[in-house]
Amino acid sequence: MQDIVNNFPILALNFKGVGIATLLISVTGIIIGIFLGVAAKRLEVEVDEKELLVRELLPGNNCGACGYPGCDNLAQAIASGNAPANACPVANSKAHEGIAEVMGTNIEEGEKQVAFVKCAGTCDKTKVKYNYYGIPDCKKAAFTPGKGPKQCGYGCTGFGSCVKVCQFDAIHVIDGVAVVDKEKCTSCGLCIKECPNHLIELVPYETGHFVRCNSKDKGKDVKAACSIGCIGCMMCVKACEFEAVTVENNLARIDYAKCTNCGKCAQKCPTKVILGELKEKNISA
Repeated sequence: MQDIVNNFPILALNFKGVGIATLLISVTGIIIGIFLGVAAKRLEVEVDEKELLVRELLPGNNCGACGYPGCDNLAQAIASGNAPANACPVANSKAHEGIAEVMGTNIEEGEKQVAFVKCAGTCDKTKVKYNYYGIPDCKKAAFTPGKGPKQCGYGCTGFGSCVKVCQFDAIHVIDGVAVVDKEKCTSCGLCIKECPNHLIELVPYETGHFVRCNSKDKGKDVKAACSIGCIGCMMCVKACEFEAVTVENNLARIDYAKCTNCGKCAQKCPTKVILGELKEKNISA
């Protein structure tokens, strides 16, 4: 008991020190809190209400097909007037209309487009010059001799790099060639960017005829590589009454702005590389 009495001044001093330390910490915390509150208020970035509403209407795929890093960036661009209401190729017309309503503008939806693979070189129609045992990737195969194992270096290698980047299950490799399901395609353009042979392009949804070839070789070399390739014979050009078909670099091309889908070019094509829309499975190839 005597020891406690003797140590009482020391204990009182310790309690006093603890109290002072607690007070200092509390005051310091209050000062820091006030400072952070003022700083947050001054540094606060105001978010446009329109931007939030636009962001809610975007699909959220963050695919980058619109040219912006993600949906947040696109929403900001639309809200600031730097991008149109229908800038997202993945969003449907209803979403575009909603965004236009938020922005107080009107939009004119352009003609729907879908991806199309310019190759008909399936396993039974194209020749193979060697066995490929490398990584099953189109870009990797493009660095091998002849840009892949198929005799035609312009065609689809069939390793499905386009399939891997498609977020909508709209493209698949069938019998060695990539084929697009036009009902699922959103025209985002990711498959177009991925294809090393530049085989994929956007065509109008309502288009009825396609040139399923990408070869720039002369007719003799095309025949040696593929039984269905374009030989640049000009028969399609002569058959078209609307000047919608031309041959450039030994390859037939259709101007869809002029094409009436009369089908005469397909009828005259000797290799049948020009084909109308396939009705089976709603696939364009």
